[in-house]
Amino acid sequence: METADIIAHARELIAVARTIGSSDYAKFKGLNARTCDFLAKFGGPRNPFLAQVQGLGGNVQYSANVTIEILEAFIVHLQSGLVGGISPKRQAELDVVSDFLEQAHTLLETPKVHPAAPAVIIGSTLEEFMRTWVEEEGLSLGGKNPSIDSYAKVLREAELISKQDIKDITSWAGIRNHASHGEWDELGDRARVRLMLDGVNLFMRRYTGE
Repeated sequence: METADIIAHARELIAVARTIGSSDYAKFKGLNARTCDFLAKFGGPRNPFLAQVQGLGGNVQYSANVTIEILEAFIVHLQSGLVGGISPKRQAELDVVSDFLEQAHTLLETPKVHPAAPAVIIGSTLEEFMRTWVEEEGLSLGGKNPSIDSYAKVLREAELISKQDIKDITSWAGIRNHASHGEWDELGDRARVRLMLDGVNLFMRRYTGE
């Protein structure tokens, strides 16, 4: 999503906040949920704007006004080119892994290509995505061997991904391993690999704001 679209979304939330009165508790709770989801998606799960909104409560009118101020500040943050805190180097890395997933999609749509080939590419792309994420965050593997599981554990320990993400990543890593070792029965069919591709794509978009 382009920065202008993200800003437009923020302004929509601000417009809703301006309509909230002192007795509109339910309306504010809905706005708060939408705002938290918005800030997590486009600013990252650990951004300070999200932390401020999550702590709001009590006086509804006051909380709505604070929400407006926080969103206005986030817009300034976006306009300064700091959305998500993604460095140019990280963005270039994300572009590369995105290209690899496009290649995997093309292979999946080619009947003569065995689904093991795109499964390996998807798994390797996921590993590269998490490796560069760990580096960008300045995290350490703590002596663990580099692998999908190791990167996932480190990201989870830093509370950057959820427990459900760990379950999904473990499943995807298993599919990649079956494909790499020629274990066709365990690998499953083309539909299963397609679900893997969709899941990895969604995982990446969720944590990059793409």
